Amino acid sequence: MTAPAAPAVELVDLRVSLGGARILAGIDLAVAAGEWVTVIGPNGAGKSTLLRAVGGLLPATGTVNLFGTPSAALSRRERARVVATVAQSPVVPPGMAVFDYVLLGRTPYLRPLGRESAADLAVVAGVLDRLDLARFGSRPLETLSGGERQRVFLARALAQGATLLMLDEPTSALDIGHQQEVLEVVDQLRRDSGLTVLATMHDLSIAGEYADRLVLLDAGRVAAAGTPREVLTEELLATHYRARVRVVDGEHGPIVVPVRAARDAARQPKPGAVR
Repeated sequence: MTAPAAPAVELVDLRVSLGGARILAGIDLAVAAGEWVTVIGPNGAGKSTLLRAVGGLLPATGTVNLFGTPSAALSRRERARVVATVAQSPVVPPGMAVFDYVLLGRTPYLRPLGRESAADLAVVAGVLDRLDLARFGSRPLETLSGGERQRVFLARALAQGATLLMLDEPTSALDIGHQQEVLEVVDQLRRDSGLTVLATMHDLSIAGEYADRLVLLDAGRVAAAGTPREVLTEELLATHYRARVRVVDGEHGPIVVPVRAARDAARQPKPGAVR
């Protein structure tokens, strides 16, 4: 009988404190290989900190296993071959061409002081083709639109050849058309290549549209976890976001609609008053 595959991400009692402040307080989470899990929660809940701890960018206690291997046992180079991260605001060297920026994704495969091989160049060219970016190869990255830049950031991550893709607010500052464009690309790559996706997101309706499961964080703890329909409920969102919302059942997931607060009764016209 074949043993079950190890989770892509396994967190047990993950804790992070920064500057004496507790940010994550005992997170337990398992993400199956090929699954898309999105972490949601109010500002300051610890969403970005969770991704950075999984990626080995922050000191943490507890257990972090990546595809069955303790993260602490991996060197930075080994971890970069397993995990690729698209940050909220990646640092872009001024004047860098798109091709050269995406080529940075091949760094984990280069020997010290070594140069990129023909195979590395071919990987980058293939990724640019797949994301419809080949025509921008020689363009400075800062001359591209927001949606195009976001695809380039994604291209660099994919060029790493990692099997776990972590996205920190991948649609922030994008209009709805570019949001859909970026997320559809990720979803297609997940289905084609078996990528595992661990993301954070503020837009709850979009989070529920694409993720297999949602994890709701509040004050550094898991407040709820499950399918989008199990997590995106009016009661949970009122409790943890302190928001008045209406949740409507959509074709692929719940749609969260803010409900306008009732106006002050004193401002309402009195019966018989002239409007």
